[in-house]
Amino acid sequence: MAATEPADRVGPPLTGGERETLRAYLDFHRATLAWKCEGLTDEELRRQSSPPSTLSLLGLVRHMAEVERHWFRRTFGGADVPHLWSDTHDFQAAYDASGSTRDEAFAAWRAEVEHSRAVEEAAESLEVTVRVEKWEEDASLRLLMLHMIHEYARHNGHADFLREAVDGTTGA
Repeated sequence: MAATEPADRVGPPLTGGERETLRAYLDFHRATLAWKCEGLTDEELRRQSSPPSTLSLLGLVRHMAEVERHWFRRTFGGADVPHLWSDTHDFQAAYDASGSTRDEAFAAWRAEVEHSRAVEEAAESLEVTVRVEKWEEDASLRLLMLHMIHEYARHNGHADFLREAVDGTTGA
């Protein structure tokens, strides 16, 4: 069954400036992840894909909260903040949402998204760079935003399959 697209999932502009377009694409993908989770119970959101994977829709929300936190708070903002769901800096730990709830996961994700938006809006330009330790190079805000779009697009593909497995709902 095809899902009805929510009103707050606005497609990116067909024309516009670079920063506006990057913001819109990132917000579009954020809204897509939230849409894939709409109307499901905590149990349905925790339903895992296929063994041995622990991937679930709720796990994707938790993982994307970690990703937002890492790139915008730690990397771009320079904050020394811990991971939300791992004492060992394991991004994959967020996938195991077996003890998590919608309220807990979405509250963390929304807080990180809001913080990310504030960090991006405060930056004077897309040319601002930060040191990315794992790459041992500087990277621009532009690259960070493109990386986040890529990360969401990749995981939204997973979310498509996970949602369809839960209740047959499909939709781009």
